[in-house]
This record gives sequence, C-alpha cells and structure tokens, in this order.
Amino acid sequence: QRLYLPPIIDPEFHYETVNVETQAKNRGSLLWWMRRMLALRKRYQVFGRGELEFLHPENRRVLAYLRSDGDQSVLIVANLSRFAQFVELDLSRFKDSEPVELFGQTHFPPIGELPYLLTLGPHAIYWLAIEGPREEVGAPADDAVPVMSAQGSIDAIVAGRGRAELERAIAQFLPTRRWFAGKARRIRSVAVTDSVPLAGPPARVLIARVEFNEGEGETYAMPVVLLEGERAERLAADAPRSVLARLERRAEPAVIAEALLDPDVCRALLDAVRRRRRLRGSEGGSITGRPAPALREVLDGDEPPEPSVFRAEQSNTSVLFGQSLILKLFRRVEDGVNPDLELGRYLAERTSFEHTPRVAGALEYQKDGGEPATLAIVHEFVPNEGDAWQYTLDALGRFYEQAVTERIRPGAQAPLPADGGLLERAAGPIPDEVYEVVGSYLQSAQLMGRRLAELHEALTGDGADPALATEPITPHYQRSVYQSARNLTGRTMQLLRRSLPSLGERERAEAEAVLAREGDVLRRFSALLDRRVRAARIRVHGDLHLGQVLFTGRDFLIIDFEGEPARSLTERRVKRTPLRDVAGLLRSFDYATVTALLDAIARGLVEADSDAARELDAWGRHWNEWVSAAFLGSYLERAGDAPWIPADPDALALVLDTALLEKAIYELAYELNNRPDWVAVPLRGIHDLLEGGM
Repeated sequence: QRLYLPPIIDPEFHYETVNVETQAKNRGSLLWWMRRMLALRKRYQVFGRGELEFLHPENRRVLAYLRSDGDQSVLIVANLSRFAQFVELDLSRFKDSEPVELFGQTHFPPIGELPYLLTLGPHAIYWLAIEGPREEVGAPADDAVPVMSAQGSIDAIVAGRGRAELERAIAQFLPTRRWFAGKARRIRSVAVTDSVPLAGPPARVLIARVEFNEGEGETYAMPVVLLEGERAERLAADAPRSVLARLERRAEPAVIAEALLDPDVCRALLDAVRRRRRLRGSEGGSITGRPAPALREVLDGDEPPEPSVFRAEQSNTSVLFGQSLILKLFRRVEDGVNPDLELGRYLAERTSFEHTPRVAGALEYQKDGGEPATLAIVHEFVPNEGDAWQYTLDALGRFYEQAVTERIRPGAQAPLPADGGLLERAAGPIPDEVYEVVGSYLQSAQLMGRRLAELHEALTGDGADPALATEPITPHYQRSVYQSARNLTGRTMQLLRRSLPSLGERERAEAEAVLAREGDVLRRFSALLDRRVRAARIRVHGDLHLGQVLFTGRDFLIIDFEGEPARSLTERRVKRTPLRDVAGLLRSFDYATVTALLDAIARGLVEADSDAARELDAWGRHWNEWVSAAFLGSYLERAGDAPWIPADPDALALVLDTALLEKAIYELAYELNNRPDWVAVPLRGIHDLLEGGM
C-alpha cells in the first residue's frame, strides 16, 4: 500500500512515494489529517446538506459564512490576506451559544448581543460549531438519565444523526464509572471513533475518544447493547446505573446500556478468543481473539460455564466463567501490549513461577494501520478465599477488638513507636512480645515477602527477550526517577491546592500541612542525585497492593500486572527497581491499618476523637510497624545478594525511601481524582515518611 503525493516544493510536480505504514504511525501526517477531515465530515453532516448563508463583515479581507441544517450550525471564517486581520460578526441570533473550534474542540467565549470579535493570523481559517450553552459534565442524578430521540438499531444510531446524542450521553455516563480515569478533568468532547459488532448478540463494542479541557485525551472501550420492551424495563429496575440513555419510542420502552450485564455478550467475547475470531468495526478497526495453550487445558473440551460479572468497582471490568476462567476487559484503550498480558505470558510459558494464574488468551483491538492494543485478557481461575486486602482487614479487626477488650483501659499505656528505622527492624529478630500481640499475621506477611522475592527473581528474564533483560541503574536513570517524582509532586500539589475548598475541616488542615512541606518532599527526592546506586532494574509488577494478592487459604498468588492505571502504557513497561513493588505493599499495610480503625469506630468499638480512639490508633501503628518489618525482612532474606538489591545499606535506604514517598504522592493524586473521602490516608503517609526514616 503506497500513497503517491506531489512534493509541495517541486514546481515540476514529480511524484514521490510515501509508505502508508509510516504515515499511519505519525498522527501529524497527511494520511491522519485526511482521516480526521473525513471523520469530521461524518460527525457534522451539515457539510453535506443544509443551507449556506454568507455573512457580510465590514472587513472585506475576511470571508465568513454559515452552514446550517436544523439545529446544527457551523461558522467558517477565513482570512484571505497575508496579514493578520480582525472581524466583527453579527451572531446575535445565537445569543448565549458557544462557538467550538472543530479540530481542537476549543470553546470560544459565549456569543452576546454585541458584534462577535475574532482575530485571525495570516491566511488563517476557523471552523466553529455553534453550540448551545455548555453545561458542566458530571454524573447524572438517578432520575436524570439522558433521553435520546434517535430511532433504529444501535448501528443506525452510531452511523446516523443520533450519534451526537449518543456521544453526549456517553459524556454524562463516564464520570459515574470507577474505571474512568478522567474524573478530575472537565470533558470537552466525546467522539465514537469505531463500532465493532459481536458475533451473536445485538451488541457493539464502542471505541470512544474523550478530549479534555486540559491534558491529553483518552480512548475507552464500551460494550453497549440496545434493549427494548420488558428487557429494557427489567434492566432499568435491576441495574439503573448501567443505563447510558433512554430512547423515545412510542411502541415500547428502550434503553442503551452497558452490555456486559448480558450473559450472551460475555459468552461472545470469550468465544472470540476461543475461535480466533476477527470482528471488523465500522471505521476500519477490528477485534481479534488470541487463545493461549492454557485455554484448551482449562476447558478440556467442555463448553465454558455460565458467566457472571463482578459488581465490585474496579479500574477494569471482570467476568467470571464458573470456576474455570476469568475475563478482564480493559476500559482504557492504549496502543501496545498491556504488561498484564506480556508478563503473564512470560511467567506462564517461560518460568517456573507458579504463584500467579496462567494467561489463557486475549482480545486485541487494532485500528487500520495502527499498533494492536490489548482489549481483554482471559486468565485461568484459581480457587481462593478472597484477596489479601480483605484477609488483612479481618486480621486487623480481630486485633483491634482484642486491643479494646484487653489493652485499652484506665492506667494502661499505649505502645510507643518502635526503636530504629524500618530497615533496622527488618534486619533483626521480631521480639516475642510482638508475636504475642500481633499474632499469626506476621507469618502471613513473611510469606508474602518470600513470594514477592520469588516473583522478582522470575522477572529477571531468560536472555531471550531484551524487553525483559536486566539492566543496571545508571546516573541517568536516577536523574529520570528524580525528575519524574518532581513532576508528579508538582502536579499533585497543584491538584491538592485546587481541592482544598472541597475537603473536610480536618483533611484541609492536614493538606495545608503537607503543602507547606512541598520543599521537604522535593529535597528528599533530590537525594537521588547525590549518591550513586549500584544495583539492577527489571520489569516489575508496577501497582502492587494487597488487593492484587489472592489468599488461597494456605498461600498467596500475585495477580494483575497491568501497572498503575494513571500512567501511560510506555511508562508501565519501563524497567524499575523492584523495591517499588515492596513499597506498594508497605503502603497497603498502612492503608489497611487506617481502614480497619475507621471500621472499628463505625462499629462502636471506640468513639471518634476520643482518648480510646487515639490509643487504638497507636496500637494500629504498632501493628503496622512490625508487620511491615516482618514482610520486608522476609523479602530481603529470600532475595539475598540478588543484583536488584543495593549492597550499600545507605543506597538501599535511599531507594526504598524514594519509592515509598513517590508511592504516597501518587496515592494522594489518585484519591483526589477518584475517592476524595480517602485523602487522609496518603496525607498521613506523606507526613509520617517526612518525619521518619528507613
């Protein structure tokens, strides 16, 4: 496939060849410009129909006209001069509407009664959609689900004039989803860029591009289904939050809803993996199934069991097929292989590490000429008793109950902070009195430490794949870590300042205290520039916490290698120090401690803001100190003299301290964006890390 383009600078009009594949990878190329123009024409059908009305400004060097079709109007303004010009246009009929530049979706000031002033650079052209007054996009109220007037099938809606209504409904729906990463930003526009039909049920996987007022846009996968009659009524009653929009139809009620609540849709997705199906979309994209050897072994010739969707809020959506398989749909679509698939295949097929479920297959989405993106992964289901997060909360619940009944009473003294730093406690034996107080969870923490060290050993690579080969930590890498942490701190502190008015009184005071110490945070990170760290970096889990560890009753499994969802796919595949994973679990122990304390207060074990609550908090810190030491000590003992562990104790302390503080800053940004009620946990963590030491 080749394009033949005339070179702009050659007056003889000779032809040169430009490889389509090269242009497809460059979003600034002529090929992509043409694609955007065609997509724009499809979206704004006013360019192919309707009325043309020329405006007559006083400045004759500026051409201005309107294209109108029903409620849709587009203003085109062109500067015919080689000098900058200004123009005043009478647009009073569109009072209170906002012109929106079509290419960048930039909102211009609202139109009033006075002539509308525009300035244009030499030969500049504006294409401006005249839209009604803009409303803040957010979660709709329970009784405010959008109502669409569009008719016909879901394909007819996506391809026809109902597409704009559907895109507005998606813009309202997205902020209500846990998996939507852009909650803290204002949605500027949503565009459905592809619609892929599934084999069997009347459902479609929509690929939706979301643009924001600031920052880069994001692309999401949304399986949707159009339901009518009794099925629509039943879904609206049983799962109202899954409804994107209601349709105005005289005969019977109809809704457009999330499709994964339909078992037939779940079966169709798995069937696409099993049968290597290629499902073609309406805009040139396709979804392709990629089975792995484990899939045949797990099913052993049988049909998959009945599917059921996990109702828990996650950054993705999971479907369980009995006790055999689990399909995880990634909502955010990014070009390239997802680390969960890449590392999962490697661990299952090229290592002896057994403490993670095997990958059984995947679904890939590929835009015509683009790089495949991992859309879903199928894993072998391993029977378990839940994740280590709930297991830890249960253990802490029992610990707090025992503390209240046996240790918190008049005259009793709350435990004092442990002597020394975390690394010092991890290197020494755990005192007998700590074993008596904390109990058997210390052994669980030690087992998690051993399993994590074994995982990192497996991830050192086998030499066959450069993407998994061990690399040294260099001064350049240390500087890049510092710069990344510095940038993260700046963005997070700016977000925290903007969020201050919405925080509670106590959280606001803690936030102001952390903001006052922004310089101390940056100085802690800058220590990376002053000491050379001699150790290796490898591929790591990237987002390890207790929720990513399953408890089987006797052992632990590590799952979900996709990395931190707020980071780009490229960032998540970077080789790092494995101590980042260690820091993730250490921070998770702290989260569990605070969560269980709040639960104890809610259950009435102690009263909030009482002396007993403060004593219980001290016991929780005591539990956290020694559980963290047991976990870290076991990890370091199993790792031994592994190349990824700095031999210099000071360098080890520096790397771990940096990883913990960066993780806490990342958590603060995540909570501000997704769960503002939880900001107190990372705020306390940042304060403790600045006060303490390794």
